[in-house]
Amino acid sequence: MAGRRVLVTGGAGYIGSHTCKALAAAGDLPVTFDNLSTGHRAAVRWGPLVEGDLADRALIEQTLRRERIDAVIHFAASAHVGESMTDPAWYFRNNVIHTLTLLEAMQATGVDTIVFSSTCATYGVPAVVPIPEGHAQSPVNPYGESKLFVERALHWQGLAHGLRWLALRYFNAAGADPGGELGEVHEPETHLIPLAVQAALGQRGALKVMGTDYDTPDGTAVRDYIHVTDLADAHVRALGHLLGHRLGGGESGALNLGTGRGHSVREVIAAVQRESGRAVPHEDAPRRSGDPPALIAAPGRAAVLLGWVPEHSALETIVRTALRWHAAHPPQA
Repeated sequence: MAGRRVLVTGGAGYIGSHTCKALAAAGDLPVTFDNLSTGHRAAVRWGPLVEGDLADRALIEQTLRRERIDAVIHFAASAHVGESMTDPAWYFRNNVIHTLTLLEAMQATGVDTIVFSSTCATYGVPAVVPIPEGHAQSPVNPYGESKLFVERALHWQGLAHGLRWLALRYFNAAGADPGGELGEVHEPETHLIPLAVQAALGQRGALKVMGTDYDTPDGTAVRDYIHVTDLADAHVRALGHLLGHRLGGGESGALNLGTGRGHSVREVIAAVQRESGRAVPHEDAPRRSGDPPALIAAPGRAAVLLGWVPEHSALETIVRTALRWHAAHPPQA
């Protein structure tokens, strides 16, 4: 089903902009809805931009009607674990209340399909690794709690009003567009790989290794890194799955997006040093509040339901694309 018109909330952000590029490549029209508080106008290249806030229900409804939207991909959210621990009220307002406003606007305009940007943070500290979708969800930070609340809201909205939805639980998004058009630009930057890459390139000071006493092989936190281009592909596939319900598909639910393999902070540093040929200045620091020791996906359900297999998510490929992007786009002074 090509030629779909898709509202992409947060489409000026990191994963959102890569997904807009993937949608356009599939023949769809991404309509970005973004307040540009953390997104970038320059990243909106494959469709129109509606500059607005998800608190504005009237503008959402107007956009859904005017643009004749078929489905929504919802990225817009606050997404820093540490920040959520110090300002939980903002995370529940921005991630939960504003999403409920979006869902009400969709219901009012007859848009019944949404792909939701969820997170592995809904699991909390896992009892088993790799983590299957059926694992208990017990978040240890307000960020994960806010995303879990939205997953539950989607479930009940589906039962009450026929909403079709997929919640995609990302593990750690990383890397940059292989074509060099897009990359990771956050201020402040909190993600390990861009921080390590920028330290290697001399674009920032020493990387802080947040916690060296975890119960992991080398004492540092272990994460499952997934290339942003693979994430974008999963969103396009998820949309096709939901909109293909007339052909017998389209069941709602949650899917992990990861590789099934974890890398420690020290392994990431070593990979950046290999790929760049430069040292990564780094220093040990205390654990960050709200961080579990290891998060690794059991990603098999996405392969079965969507036919999705990561193609760009080897750690070396992730680091190589990130290095290329950050070398060409140093932080602005």
